Amino acid sequence: MLKLEQRPQASRFWTYGSPILALLITVLVGVCLFALLGKDPVKGLQAFFWEPIKSGYALGELAMKATPLLLIALGLAVCFRSNIWNIGAEGQFVIGAVAAGGMALLADKTTGPWIVPAILIAGMLGGMVWAGIVALLRDRFNANEILVSLMLVYVAVLVLGYLVYGPWKDPMGYNFPQTKSFERVTQIPRLVQGMRMNIGVIISLVGAGLLWAFLFRTRAGFALQVGGLAPAAARYAGFSSRKALWTALLISGATAGLAGALEVAGPLGQLTPYVPAGYGFAAIIVAFVGRLHPVGMIFSAILMSMFYIGGELAQSRLGLPKALTGVFQGLLLFTLLACDTLVAYRIRWVAQKASTAISAVKGA
Repeated sequence: MLKLEQRPQASRFWTYGSPILALLITVLVGVCLFALLGKDPVKGLQAFFWEPIKSGYALGELAMKATPLLLIALGLAVCFRSNIWNIGAEGQFVIGAVAAGGMALLADKTTGPWIVPAILIAGMLGGMVWAGIVALLRDRFNANEILVSLMLVYVAVLVLGYLVYGPWKDPMGYNFPQTKSFERVTQIPRLVQGMRMNIGVIISLVGAGLLWAFLFRTRAGFALQVGGLAPAAARYAGFSSRKALWTALLISGATAGLAGALEVAGPLGQLTPYVPAGYGFAAIIVAFVGRLHPVGMIFSAILMSMFYIGGELAQSRLGLPKALTGVFQGLLLFTLLACDTLVAYRIRWVAQKASTAISAVKGA
């Protein structure tokens, strides 16, 4: 029979091989789902894994979708490495979008290009304020950051709804709950003419490089990680847990808010009730599939954006439900959690006779 045996130390091979195995299992389960739904599994897999990369324009859309996922995941990685469970990045993303949208609404036809950096800074500050609420409640009242950050997501959505249904509603918008379209000068500069891909792609990649340098080449990054792995050792070394809390949450809020600013001033071009796209929750999966490492998260963000685009294509071309995107995301997360067992344990085959003999000896 099969038996789990604890390894003397964590397996380096399975640390990086586990996400790949999880992806393969997810694909196999996906094939079964397509077959059960009466759809051609080959066409289903093409929608998820070939269509998003088959042309230059498709790659541009893939990069655009991966940008907010990567940015949010980078900030979450700082929190998770510090043992701070920020589950409310979606709310910080929404408030960042609201703050950026408010700045964009101030622009008119005479506004100069300076408005674009102002929009991005406003988005970052909005996300930092929202994450700062979590840090304040945890710091002063020892509130659970999981519950606080998660509940603040719903508050952020209500704030957005109040604005687009109320004071910021476009009077010329035929009563639709949305702001007016932002002025052209507020649009995030695009990288390639005729494609929606903008400078957010560069910003996210630069952010990955900065995070790598911060985590692995600075004392502050080292202190954060030590505090997450061994709080007692961190206190003994003189590292401030309070400073780590505020630093991690403010960085996470800033990246989520920046992602929100890039979204509303980029492809959306206005605030609507549909700004919450689930990126803040999907980025949690991106962070863990990428092993909380900047390079790994780049690849996992691309994979997750393929799921988003593939789900949209499967819905429009194959008539599959929209929820299929969430199904694939959930499958990837749960199979990863299962496969991570192989990091600390190995599977051994134990003969039945030997097992019975060992049990008899222990009983005696």
